[in-house]
Amino acid sequence: MKIYGIIINKIFTIATGNALKRTILAPFVGSVFAIITSLFVIIPIKIDNADKTPVVVIEPFNLIISLPLIIIGIFLMCWSSFYFFKMNRTPVPVNPPDRLIKSGPYAFARNPMHSGMFILMFGIGIYYGSLLSVLIFTPLYIFIDVLILKNIEEPELEKRLGEEYIKYKKRVPMFIPKIIS
Repeated sequence: MKIYGIIINKIFTIATGNALKRTILAPFVGSVFAIITSLFVIIPIKIDNADKTPVVVIEPFNLIISLPLIIIGIFLMCWSSFYFFKMNRTPVPVNPPDRLIKSGPYAFARNPMHSGMFILMFGIGIYYGSLLSVLIFTPLYIFIDVLILKNIEEPELEKRLGEEYIKYKKRVPMFIPKIIS
């Protein structure tokens, strides 16, 4: 689609352009992402609480199931972010690292930060017993995120990083590491 091409070119231009512009835009773009993600977490919980929707998992099992998911999700997100900040850049597409990150969690999955976010969202949904969160909003969020990654982020990475990213993409799975190769 034409709109994807326009967005890809805009991100590419910013990501490879003026450092000051990247530095200024990164918190703004990151905040927009954080707000949208937060809405996908908060809205279903609020709706379920208002409607008295049946819970996904009853107490105390919700805590037993959700706590490991929340911890794993946060750990994956922090571990992944560390590699961006180590290069004095951010995970925000407008201020990416100069080169491809292939170590740490990125040796096993191309988008471990997103994997952590998905796990965290399921964990929060289970903790609050939100049926809408677990069955509709988190899967919808994942679907939209995959569309954006496949149609915008990955083509931009191919354009910016070239053959190295194309080979990496063929070798490393998007979210879930290969157990058996």
